[in-house]
Parts: sequence; C-alpha cells; structure tokens
Amino acid sequence: MLWPTLRALAYGRMDNDRLTQLLHDFNLTTRSRTEGPGAAQSIAHRAFVDQEGTPLVLDLAQTGESGWVFTLFHTGQQPATATIEGYGDQFREAVRAAELTLVQVEPPGTADEVLTTPVAPDEPASPFGAQWNPAVDELARLWQHLGLDKDAPREVKEIKLREAMLTPAWPQAPDSLRHDAEEFLRSV
Repeated sequence: MLWPTLRALAYGRMDNDRLTQLLHDFNLTTRSRTEGPGAAQSIAHRAFVDQEGTPLVLDLAQTGESGWVFTLFHTGQQPATATIEGYGDQFREAVRAAELTLVQVEPPGTADEVLTTPVAPDEPASPFGAQWNPAVDELARLWQHLGLDKDAPREVKEIKLREAMLTPAWPQAPDSLRHDAEEFLRSV
C-alpha cells in the first residue's frame, strides 16, 4: 500500500512543453500509478529507493483541466526528514517553473502553504466536529489533531491554531488549553 508523505497542490494551465519539462525534471514515466490514494488521477510516476533504502513513489496527478497534485508516497517506512524537505523544495520549484499557483503543501513548511477555508457560522468544519474532544486537553496534543507535527514551523502552527479557535467547539475546550493557546499566540 502507498501512503502519502508529502503533497503539493497547484492549479493553472500547463502547456505541453512545460509538462514535458516537468516529467523530464522528475524523471517520471508517463504511466498512471495503479495503487494508493488518487491513482485514478495519476498521469505519471516513478518508483525508486532513496539513499537510506526507503522505497518511494513520486507521482504527478491532474485533477480537472487545471489542477495538479505532486505527491511523494512511501510504502510503510517513513522517509528521512531531509528527503521530505528536499522533495518539498523540488515541488515548490516545479510549481514556480511551470508558472502554476501553489495552493497547499502538506505538511506545510511555511504559512503560505497552509490551505485555509472560510467557515460559515452555521458550519462546524473543524477537526473536532461540533463538540470538543476531551482527549485534547493541552497544546502539545492539539497539534496532532490539527494535522501538524510537533516540530511544524511556528507560523504554520499559528494559522492552524487561529482556525481551531474560530470553530464552534473551541469555547468547550478546557480553560487551561485556551489559556495556553492565547499565550502561544501572544509570544510571537
């Protein structure tokens, strides 16, 4: 089974020359991936082993006419942080070179790589639903529920925390967590 470890979403028109260059730069084969999430949208991929011996798959998928998804998959053994960061840099550069617009990188490395969506007042669009999860009672546990690693960049944590604080469930969070969140944001 393939598991995504890094994903970059972008949009924009890409002509054949840019697409050909992108496929060449990543050494991708123009065969669709047949397993893992998003395989139906895959247009090119490459399976390889990194320097630490971790089997990986690099994939390019197209969604609609102008949506592009760059993904690095692993097969169970998570690749080294340096590998993930290196491909993150390559994804960002490929998006820039192809003159696409970057929408999101997961996991994000900077604040502009976080996808934020406005929440209507009557929509409980939250990782907690409409009710607060009682197991999330301290800031260290909150990051995981927000889809972040404890070592995520501070600016990314700030954005995700502010989003969580706007959800209908936030007032139900423990007082100590709400206090710690306010202190975290004040200590910028």
